[in-house]
Amino acid sequence: MLHLSVVGPSHGERHPFDPLTPAEIERAVALIRADGRLGARVGFWGAYLDEAAARAAVAGAVPATVRRLTVVVIDHDAPAAWEVDVVLDDAPRCADWRPVDHRRPGITSDEARSAARACRESPLFQAALAKRGIHDVSLVMIDAESMGGFEPERYAGRRLTWGTVWHRTDEGDNGYVRPVQGVVPIIDMHTMEVLEVEDHGVVPMSPEAGPLEPGGFGPDRPGLRPLDVVQPEGPSFTVTGHLVEWQGWRFRIGFTHREGLVLHDLEFLGRSVLRRASCNEMYVPYLDPNSTQYRKNFFDWGEYGAGPLTNSLELGCDCLGLIRYFDAAYLGGAGEPVTIRNAICMHEEDDSILWKHNDLRRGVGQVRRSRRLIVSNFQTVANYDYGFYWSLYQDGRIELEVKLTGMLSASGVEADEEVRYGRRVAEHVQVPTHQHYFGLRLDTAIDGPLNRLVEAHAEGEPDPALDPYGNAVRHVRTPIRRESEAARSTDPATARHWRVESATATNRYGEPTAYRLTLQGTARPFGRPDSVMARRAPFVHRHLWATPYDPAERFVGGQYPNHAEPGEDGVHVWQRQDRSLDGVELVLWPVLGSHHYPRPEQWPVMPVDTLRMVLEPDGFFDRNPAMDIPAPVRKTGHATPGDQAASCCSPTEP
Repeated sequence: MLHLSVVGPSHGERHPFDPLTPAEIERAVALIRADGRLGARVGFWGAYLDEAAARAAVAGAVPATVRRLTVVVIDHDAPAAWEVDVVLDDAPRCADWRPVDHRRPGITSDEARSAARACRESPLFQAALAKRGIHDVSLVMIDAESMGGFEPERYAGRRLTWGTVWHRTDEGDNGYVRPVQGVVPIIDMHTMEVLEVEDHGVVPMSPEAGPLEPGGFGPDRPGLRPLDVVQPEGPSFTVTGHLVEWQGWRFRIGFTHREGLVLHDLEFLGRSVLRRASCNEMYVPYLDPNSTQYRKNFFDWGEYGAGPLTNSLELGCDCLGLIRYFDAAYLGGAGEPVTIRNAICMHEEDDSILWKHNDLRRGVGQVRRSRRLIVSNFQTVANYDYGFYWSLYQDGRIELEVKLTGMLSASGVEADEEVRYGRRVAEHVQVPTHQHYFGLRLDTAIDGPLNRLVEAHAEGEPDPALDPYGNAVRHVRTPIRRESEAARSTDPATARHWRVESATATNRYGEPTAYRLTLQGTARPFGRPDSVMARRAPFVHRHLWATPYDPAERFVGGQYPNHAEPGEDGVHVWQRQDRSLDGVELVLWPVLGSHHYPRPEQWPVMPVDTLRMVLEPDGFFDRNPAMDIPAPVRKTGHATPGDQAASCCSPTEP
């Protein structure tokens, strides 16, 4: 057997942190509709598990059978919006209705489809297309975009979207290679009225196609032979419900409307490491003043939601080997539960060498191969695709790899036009320079709930008396004691990193047990301080933020970034309280970033680019915790014809 797919969790008791089920979502929506205060046209933007209540249930403070969740509801007729707290127990009920600015919930997929339909039916929009020789509006794609801080004063108070426009030559064409330059529709999302269509002038469209199907650019490359992953005895992990155990690791898999994949309660060798881990927000600013580009700065999670954008993964394509899949559910824009088959993929991978030494004097060596457990999911945000791969290793390390791929968001250019703020990638097509920021969330629990943060860097010994040869380098540790000190930046020149230390446990050397955090892939913003981009997402100005845990402080870029006053909410606001970080339930907000100056080789689709966060033991153990990994045996590999293979680490298995 080459591949095996096991779908969904195995049977087990429901846990307070298990993701919401379709039945729970359905019950919650029914309770809300039965309340009687909503109009005829109602939309929904997400149902969220109350994680503070789930924590209390895990601690035994409340019954584990009680499920509390919050549903975001939009009444398009009023217009109005609410956060509705729903309790699902023996007496299910709506416990509270909290008003929310009706403009602020994110854009639902239903709204996006309706806005595109409204554009196609609009005489204003049709006239703009006709000027460009486009008469079949069914072949036009419109992506509903958040206003990004550029709401026109004349439409103050309205829930708005604007559209980027693309044209396909036929139903099977790839529209993202043919941007319709200069056409910008603005739509009221409550009434679905096209308020206006900006027309910034006709630019010829690209005649070039960009098919992604096999054979679209000629015959497939020959010579690629099968590479199969075989585990004849099955996987090394076990799954009970959403609880996973593997090679000393124990954790729970979660899923939310806002963040997609979430990991809960990570332990290694019986010791706590993290309470929670997720990609909490994504912010993508474009760096081009072009008429169809300057508005483009998106909170992809906060304005759309990772849950609804999650892919259904394919065996042998997205994941290779013996796969365990988990389905996920979210609340659709019309109030229906939506199930994503194979939303989360879990599998083992060989990861080359874990450790090795060859004793030259004795002529013998020892080597151990590394294996990692990967839990992943993929989101598609219009043209871009993003993969989030959480890897757990046998030495206690945790890594997050963010894989960027998909199609670049382009605009049209004249043949002789200078491309100042991007790169020409096809005839009449340029891709603007842009950035991708990923705001992560790590609720730490290094050897218990009480932790502290320490920054470390290398520097040359300044005292010549201590360093007569001029080669001494010391590592300097600086405690980060308060929030006012806890907006930090990387510095590769000094090997800067951060230690998350236990406030209660020490190792045999008398040091606090700790994990080390490093970020491999960071960027800095370039917008002027007074720019919308700089003011909308202050969290991208630093690479690490830290706060004490507060259940109300959930999203690094703010609770509702859509139509928000720039900078009104988020981690930079929370830190103004200047709370202590010494021996607290600590939350870290690392920020990965990519400055994307496009290449022609990334057109029409982008090969994967990867950013990485690493969290690894740093005095958490007294020695290498992977000394007990079994030696590999010769039969697990094969030499190519003509080569002689020998085992350097163990005798052949009998």
